[in-house]
This record gives sequence, C-alpha cells and structure tokens, in this order.
Amino acid sequence: MQGYIHQLESFGCADGPGSRFIIFFSGCPLRCLYCHNPDTWDKTKGKLYTVEELLSEAETCRAYWGPKGGITVSGGEPLFQIDFLIELLTECKKRNINTCIDTSGATFVRGDKPDSTEAEKKWFSKFNELMKVTDLLLMDIKHIDEQEHIKLTGQSGKNIQEMFRYLDEIKKPIWIRHVLVPGITDNDEYLIRTRDFIRTLSNVERVEILPYHGLGIIKYKDLGIDYVLKDVESPEKERVENARKILECEKYTKWEK
Repeated sequence: MQGYIHQLESFGCADGPGSRFIIFFSGCPLRCLYCHNPDTWDKTKGKLYTVEELLSEAETCRAYWGPKGGITVSGGEPLFQIDFLIELLTECKKRNINTCIDTSGATFVRGDKPDSTEAEKKWFSKFNELMKVTDLLLMDIKHIDEQEHIKLTGQSGKNIQEMFRYLDEIKKPIWIRHVLVPGITDNDEYLIRTRDFIRTLSNVERVEILPYHGLGIIKYKDLGIDYVLKDVESPEKERVENARKILECEKYTKWEK
C-alpha cells in the first residue's frame, strides 16, 4: 500500500510530546479560512510513499526522540487516507514507536447507530482499529458555533464534536488546540462556550491557544487562491492571555514539555 505524503519534518517540537518526526499527509476536506497549508488540500498532489519508506527515513532520527518522542502524522487530514494510516501506525507500534495523530476530525462518522449505513459502519470499524495503535490525538476546535464553523471551514462541526465525545468515551488521550482569530474566534461568548464543551470531556491532557498568523499568504498567491483573511492582524498578547484564562489552559497539566 502507498500513501500520498505532502512533506516530512525531522525535528518537530510542537506537535506532540518530545521531539517528533512529522509526516504531513496530503488531502483535506476542509477549507479553513486561516489554513496555512493550502498546498495540502489536493491528495494527489502529494508524493507516494510506502510504510517502509517512511519508517526507514523516520528511524534515522530516532536517537533524538528521547523517551517521550516519536512520530506524529499531520496534514492535510491524515484520516482522509485511513487505510494507509492504519498500516503505518500498526507498523510503528511493532517497532515500539510512540504515535500521535494531528486531525481535524472532519471525516469522522460514528457507525454504531441504528440508522448507520454499511459504509459508515465500515469506516467506524477502521477508526476503532486505528485507535488501538494511536497513543495520542491532537485536535482543533475550529469553532464552537455550528453556523460560524461552516463559515470558517466550509463544513459542519457536528461530527467533529461527536468525535471528541467518542474519544472521551473510549478514554483516548487528546490535546486540544484552538486558533485565536480576531473577529472570528476571538470572542468571549464563543470562548466561554468552548470552555464549557471542554469541561464535559475527561480525556483532555492539554489545551493550547494558537494565535492566528498570516504567514501562509504567499502560498495562496502562488496557487492563485484569494486569501480572505489578508487584512486580519494577529491577536494582541492581552487577547491571547484572555483566551488562555477563559479556556483554563493552566488547568491541564497532565503532561508538560
């Protein structure tokens, strides 16, 4: 089996515990207005790799991972290629490698409902197989409000919230990250609603605020895509700290860098 891969990063330090080898998958169903990797949207634009090719390259860096490091799969959206992802992380666990998935949850569907289709049941079965070889998930809460979520990403967030609840049900550890965008997510009402949702979860190990930045704008120019947020500035430090306090980031200290 082969997977479409956008790029590889040898020494990531912000995408899971310890030092990480990051595999960026190609393909994503979302079109987040602040996405800084629009070049990952098209799956077939990536380079094809086998699992062995990826792990052969990753393990050249293994000496630098330390006791907490390992491999993080990101994107794009890695769940977009779930069959290849299962094969990759299964082999990681055979080699005793810590595994982390950075996902939006956009493709999630809970296939154990009475009205679930056969396709939904099949996908959900694969997801549960994947969770057996996943140590940690990094998940964004794009926007807590459904209509605002659709405006921001082009897709409903209901299934994403359902994924959060399911991961809590199976006690799978997660880190939550929230991009703070002036005029969109930097709103105390929305932040309070986000906090209240996080409080319903018992599996959260870390909550982080990611201040919006427009560093990816050059990619949009190169691709001929209009960048809607080109006039939006990064949030002020005071607003970042305000968001951290509302989301109770200091409360989640089960794991520290």
